Amino acid sequence: MIEKNFITSGRNTIIHKIRKFDLLIINGAHPVVIISNRGIGIYNGPIPKKKSDAKKAYQDVVDVASTDVFCEEKTLIFIQALDNKEYKIDYSKVGTNNFIRIHQENYT
Repeated sequence: MIEKNFITSGRNTIIHKIRKFDLLIINGAHPVVIISNRGIGIYNGPIPKKKSDAKKAYQDVVDVASTDVFCEEKTLIFIQALDNKEYKIDYSKVGTNNFIRIHQENYT
């Protein structure tokens, strides 16, 4: 069994597991979001084409619409990050201050 750097919970929650790897969240044509051990933000760099390229850059590409994640694009995603915060990504509010918000300060 292949060890993933994240797990999914429920219908729209992604839990970041391994501090060493950053997660690149792809959700259709929306902006790519990066989750690192220091927080979350919009990713402007190149997206690795191959899984091996991503691994060399200590990244993991998470396509929300793929069959091993949620099987469809989502409007709202919750991220439990390693900085002990849960973030809410609302894709209906792209380009505003409400696109990425802290949902809970401590989720544990």
